Amino acid sequence: MERGKKRLRALKKRRYKAVELFNKGERQASVAHTLRVSRQSVSRWYQDWLNGDREALRGATQAGRKRKLDADQPAIIEKELLRGAQAHGYHSDLWTLPRVAGLIEEVTGVHYHPGHVWRVLRQMGWSLQRPTLQAKERDEQKVRQWKSRTWNKVKKKPKS
Repeated sequence: MERGKKRLRALKKRRYKAVELFNKGERQASVAHTLRVSRQSVSRWYQDWLNGDREALRGATQAGRKRKLDADQPAIIEKELLRGAQAHGYHSDLWTLPRVAGLIEEVTGVHYHPGHVWRVLRQMGWSLQRPTLQAKERDEQKVRQWKSRTWNKVKKKPKS
């Protein structure tokens, strides 16, 4: 079970326990102490109980903000990510957060700030990957030749 749903059930159970205590004639302060919650919360529950608002005592059915993407869209995004950045008009095949944010908006119409795109990627099972520090095209022999021949000619020498 998802952690959020478990937590919502526990909160609902606590509110119903408060109602039981109200029915027994307990004062708000003692209910707050017994349930280890703030007096403000107990006061709100007490008002809901007095007004007979059972729905308010049930609480939320979902914690947090609704997801922007529907259930099918992450698969579409992943398919496009696997095609590579170059397939989407970039000159390197490196995905950056702003590029991924642009892709998500292009494919789904949903806007994400680049700083929040990593959450979407993590939910999809993707992780941070850093490119190697050297280019694939690097020719080690040419680098050694340049260092031994050209570098000595072009580097600045200290004044004597």
